[in-house]
Amino acid sequence: MGGSPVLDGTLSLDGFNASAMALVKRWKEIEVSDPLPDWTWKPCCKMGVPSEVEGYLALEGVYRSCGESQEQIEERGNFDDADIVGDDTWVQSSSDNVHVYDFHVVYSFSYKVPVLYFQGHHAGGQLLTLDEVKERLPSHSLKVLSESKWAFITQEEHPHLSRPWFTLHPCGTRDWMKLLLEETEVADKEQSLQYLPAWLSVVGQAAGLKIPLDLHCSS
Repeated sequence: MGGSPVLDGTLSLDGFNASAMALVKRWKEIEVSDPLPDWTWKPCCKMGVPSEVEGYLALEGVYRSCGESQEQIEERGNFDDADIVGDDTWVQSSSDNVHVYDFHVVYSFSYKVPVLYFQGHHAGGQLLTLDEVKERLPSHSLKVLSESKWAFITQEEHPHLSRPWFTLHPCGTRDWMKLLLEETEVADKEQSLQYLPAWLSVVGQAAGLKIPLDLHCSS
């Protein structure tokens, strides 16, 4: 039971689980400048019993400001340190002018790589359409989506929730992760543990999710 060497850009299920646990632990240790909830591990249930080996990562209840300027925030008053503005900033304080996002990282047995699933909704609960999601993406995310052959958003059934979620198709993940990992100078075991932080630093750009650089550093 151990992680894959990940030399070919893929990750075994054991490697995914180990990297996920390392990410959850590391996320709690670092100080995130933009307030975000914690990543959590959600075990899958089979016949009503949680599985010991299958599950997924979840980052839920992420609030994003819908384009308010600093002046608008100051004018409306009643704001705190969690009200941060900017092209790629996420907030965790609720207001009428936010969209709420959930992000799940699921292991693909077909591609042997992680896959990012996400959905957004208005503060009132109505799900966002793909057009609404793209309208609020940071400019650098739109650039990634328009210029990268691997980065395109589709809507597919969530493998564990059986409901349609937006997802970044994993067809090119193996190739670019192979190149990304080849640039690192760490042992194979450490590569396996660092797979998800490295992967998130890339796919997060396409989905507008900012990942702190400290996540890549060993504790």
